[in-house]
Amino acid sequence: MSDTVTTVSNDTCVVAIDAGTTGVRSRAVFVDGRPAVSAYREFAQHFPQPGWVEHDAEEIWAAAVATLCEVVDEVGRESVAAIGITNQRETVVAWSRSTGVPYGNAIVWQDRRTAARCDQLADEGHLDLVRSQTGLVLDPYFSGTKFEWMLHHRDIPVDADLALGTIDTWLIWHLTGGSVHATDVTNASRTMLYDIVERRWSPELCALLDIPIAALPEVHPSSGRFGVTAETSAVPAGIPVSGVAGDQQAALFGQACFEPGMAKNTYGTGSFVLLNVGSTCPAPTPGMLTTIAWELADGTVAYALEGAIFVTGAAIQWLRDGINIIDDAAQTGPLAQSVQDSGGVYVVPAFTGLGSPWWDPYARGTIVGITRGTTRAHITRAVVEAMAYQTRDVVDAMVAASGTPITDLRVDGGASVMDFMLQMQADQLGATVRRPVDQETTALGAAFLAGLAEGVWPDLDAIQSTWQLDATFEPEPDRTFTDLAHAQWLRAVERSRGWATD
Repeated sequence: MSDTVTTVSNDTCVVAIDAGTTGVRSRAVFVDGRPAVSAYREFAQHFPQPGWVEHDAEEIWAAAVATLCEVVDEVGRESVAAIGITNQRETVVAWSRSTGVPYGNAIVWQDRRTAARCDQLADEGHLDLVRSQTGLVLDPYFSGTKFEWMLHHRDIPVDADLALGTIDTWLIWHLTGGSVHATDVTNASRTMLYDIVERRWSPELCALLDIPIAALPEVHPSSGRFGVTAETSAVPAGIPVSGVAGDQQAALFGQACFEPGMAKNTYGTGSFVLLNVGSTCPAPTPGMLTTIAWELADGTVAYALEGAIFVTGAAIQWLRDGINIIDDAAQTGPLAQSVQDSGGVYVVPAFTGLGSPWWDPYARGTIVGITRGTTRAHITRAVVEAMAYQTRDVVDAMVAASGTPITDLRVDGGASVMDFMLQMQADQLGATVRRPVDQETTALGAAFLAGLAEGVWPDLDAIQSTWQLDATFEPEPDRTFTDLAHAQWLRAVERSRGWATD
C-alpha cells in the first residue's frame, strides 16, 4: 500500500486502462459499486505478411489518452484515486528514451514470424532451460524471440537510449512522462526472459537471445505505486499509477479467484483458462504454461497454470471482416441459434497456429464437413462451438497434469453473453460454469490491484464481496453426445496441424 493516505468516499473510483488486442477501453470502477463509466477506441491491425501481426504503438497510446481523458472528464479528476493498467500480453515495443519514438511497429502476441527460430532453439537443446526458468514453451507467442527479431532486423541502436517493453511498459513510460521504465511480474513472466522462481530477468536467457538487460524495464509487484501521471503526459497530472497486470492475470484477479483451485476462462480475442495453484511455483506441466498470477505490495505471490487458446473472439471478427458472413458481432448468437446444430461442420480457427495443449505454430485454419446444405448459419455456429471445444481441450490437459478437477469455472469476456455457448461449455466440461454480473473482469482486476495499493479497497475480502453472480450453467448428466462431438472435433484439429510446415 502507498504511504499516501487515500480519502475514500462513495464517489471514489479507480480508472483501469484496458489496452487490448483490437482497442483500448478506459473504465472507472467506483468503490460504491455504481455502474461503471467507460470509453473505447479501436486501433488498426496490420498484417504485412502471412502470419505477421503488428500494431502502431503510438496509435495505442493515442487511444489510451483519448479514452482516459474522456472518463476522467466525466467522473471528475477529484474522484480518481488511481490508475490501473491491463494489457495484451507478449506484444513488444522498442523505442528511444530521448525521443519517445518507437522503432517501427509493435510485434503482436499473435505474430508467428519467429516460429523457425523457436524450432532452432529447441533443436539446439534450450527447451529445458526455458521450461525450468520461465514455465513457458519455445513458441513465437512469447516476447523473447520478438525482441530478438526486432534487434536483428530493424536499424535499432543498442545503447543506453534503447527501451524495450511490452504494452504496459509503453503506457507507464508515457503516463509518467518518461520517468518510469517498468513492468510488473505478470507481464515479465510472459516474455520468455524472466525467471519466475528467482523473480528476476534471466541472464542466461537474455544472453541466449542477445537481449540487453539494461534495455528491459524494472520489474515491480502487480499492486503497488509505479509512479504518477506527469504534466507532459497529455492526461491529468498527479494520478498514481498503482496496479498493472497482463490481461489474463487481471481477469483472474477480477474474478476474485484468490484461492488455489479456483479457475476462470476469458472469451476475448483468444481464450485463456487460468487455474490458481497457490504460492509455490509448480514444476513445468506438459501442454500447459506456468505463470505468475500476481504479486501484491506485501510480497504475497500467486502462481497459475494457464492454457492459451489463440483465436476465439477473433474468429467472430473474421466472420464479420474476413468473409462477410455477419455485419455485426452481435448477430453471431442469433444466427448460430437459428440452426439446431452445425450440420456436421467443424471450424478449427488456427489462423495463427494452435496454442495449448498442442503448441503447433504451423497449424492453420480449417473448415471440414461442408456439404451442399451448409449455410452461413452452420459455419457461424461451428465457430461458436469451437470456443467450447478448445476450452475443453485445455481443461482436459490441465486436469490430467494437475490431478485437480475443475468443478467450477468462472467466465467472462465478450462471447460469454451467449447463454447457449456457455451451456455447451458446461456440457463439454462436465462442470458448472458461472458468469458474473460484471463481465469486464480484466478491467476490474486492474482497478482492484491499483485500488488495493492505494487503500480504496482495504483487503482481498473486500474485493471478494463485490463479486456477484449473473447466471449458472449446469452440465447435462448424459455425456454421450458431447463426447462424440468432441471426438469429431479432435479429428478436425488433426487435419489443421502442421499445414504451414513447408
